[in-house]
Order: sequence, then C-alpha cells, then structure tokens
Amino acid sequence: MRIQLPPDRQIKQAKYKLHCSWQLKHLLRGYEHIVKQRLQQSADLVSFILELKTVLELGLKRSSECIAIPPPQYYSQLISEMETLGWDMLLFIDTEFQTLKLKAEDSSGRQHILTIKFKSKHPAEAPECSADLPIPLAITWTPQSTLQQLHKQFMLVLESLTEFWDVLDEIDNQTWILEPEKPSRCDTMRRIAIGNNVSIKVELDPRHPKMLPECCLLGAEHVVTPLRNKLNSNMHLWNPNSSVLHNLRDVLKIKFPSPATHEKSDFSVECGICYSYRLEAAIPDQVCNDPRCGQPFHQACLYEWLRALPSSRQSFNIVFGECPYCSKSIDIQKT
Repeated sequence: MRIQLPPDRQIKQAKYKLHCSWQLKHLLRGYEHIVKQRLQQSADLVSFILELKTVLELGLKRSSECIAIPPPQYYSQLISEMETLGWDMLLFIDTEFQTLKLKAEDSSGRQHILTIKFKSKHPAEAPECSADLPIPLAITWTPQSTLQQLHKQFMLVLESLTEFWDVLDEIDNQTWILEPEKPSRCDTMRRIAIGNNVSIKVELDPRHPKMLPECCLLGAEHVVTPLRNKLNSNMHLWNPNSSVLHNLRDVLKIKFPSPATHEKSDFSVECGICYSYRLEAAIPDQVCNDPRCGQPFHQACLYEWLRALPSSRQSFNIVFGECPYCSKSIDIQKT
C-alpha cells in the first residue's frame, strides 16, 4: 500500500491518493466509503493507519474467501509426493498449491486427466477428485494416503473402463457420429448415421459395454419401421463376445456409412424451418413421414411452428398439424 500526501505531510483538508495491490483492493471491497471517511477525518497518518487496521481486521473476519495459508510441512510433503510419483505426471498446479492435474495413460494409449482439489483440512479431509469418466469416481482416502496411491486408484478405474472405450472408439472410427458433436470420455451415447435423415441412437452400459444397448431409431416412419422390426426379431442374434458395431450390423442387416465411403455432409441436412443444422446442441431429429417429402426439422422448431398454426390441435403434450413443406399430417411430442 502507498499513500501519496501533499508536501506538508498533513492529511486533513488535503488532496491525497491511496494506492494498493489488487489483493488489498479485493479485501476492502465494500469498505471504500469507510476508508475515505477515515482518511478525511484522521488527524495524522498514524491515526489513519490504526483506523485502516481496524477496517482490515473486520474485512478479514467477514471475508468468506479468506483461506488460511497451509503450514510449511504441507508444501514439503506435496513436493516429496510429486517426486515419488514423477514430475512428468504433473500437467498443472495452481499458485496456491491447492489444485493439481495429473495425467494418466490407459493400456490402449488413451490420455486422461485426474483433477485433485485439496480441502482446507488436508490430509484429514479427503480431496475432491474428478475426471472425464462415464461413472462416478470413487476414491478411498485416509490421512496417510499419497498422490501416488490416488494415481494408482485412478489407473485401476481406467483399466476397468478400457473395454467400454474400445467399443466406442470402434464406432467413432468406422461410422459417422451425428451426436454428440465432440464426444468426450464420459459420454455413453452415440447417434449413428444410417442414411439420409435416418439414424440410430445407442446408449451403452459402461460396466457391460458389449451387452445389447438401449436403441432408438430416428427418422421417417416408413424407413424406421422395417429397421425396428429387424431389431426386434433379431435380438436373439446378439453376441456379447462381439463388438457392438458388429452386432448392430448383424441384427439390422445393414452396412453403416463410414468416413471411408461417405462425407458427413451427406447426413447433415439442415432444418426446414430455421435453415440451420445445429440449434444450440440439437440437430434435426424429426422427419416428415411422407416418402415424397422426408424433410427434417429440429424438435423445438417443429413444435413452435405447429403451435402457431390456427389449424393445429393439441392433445396433452402432442401437437398435430401439417408439414411446413408438403402439408401432409405431422405431429410432434414436446419433451
């Protein structure tokens, strides 16, 4: 902190300037008018410093963001544990030495990040650990636990999910994924393109990734119905020893378009109402059932369009109306 006084060194009735660090400014936030008042009313600099000390003590007491500085042993122990684990495992550490990001590689060569946030009562209190996983990250912790032990537990979790990620990697590499746009390691769903305006949404169980997943076929009813019938009648062919993609091909009796044979633009048909492909995170998933039309729409766009039509009717959360393109009957359910 720096106080700029006039040449006579007097505070009262003088023009003054108070300069301080951003940390002190943050602490004095909400007390500026009090500091200004004390500076104007104090008889001399010593009196003002005493007044400022009182204000700072009050600010420290009330500040919820005031964090006690850990003892020196905390830092020496953390450095010692990092040396044991290996500094090459450290991706990030904040200036307070409270948050760390450690890297890990599973048996298939995929890179992962473990984020560790130490609590104020460390090591008595377990740290907050998080990672990009499809299941909750359960970590066993005792006051004697170390970073190396945390990292080993994380590696065991990664290995238990290796088969799950192998299954998804095969799907991602050999098919066109419509959703999610940029899959992360925690995503368990894939919407796979089958053809123009036809796709299948599969939801995998991370613990049993090769079992029959939840499947939902999306597209015009005249195209989806034959595929749905195949899925229902051929479920007995599902082989849990084969990959999900191989089983889907066998059960549906189809070949999925792949990056080697098709362009993604072949399946990225824009909405017939808003004329865009992506509406926030959503892509067109409602299709006119008339084979001569087949125009796709975003669910939200079609719902609002039909609601605005004077001729539309609504039953519970389903709106019935006409296709904006061909005027054939179309309905939409608000989810």
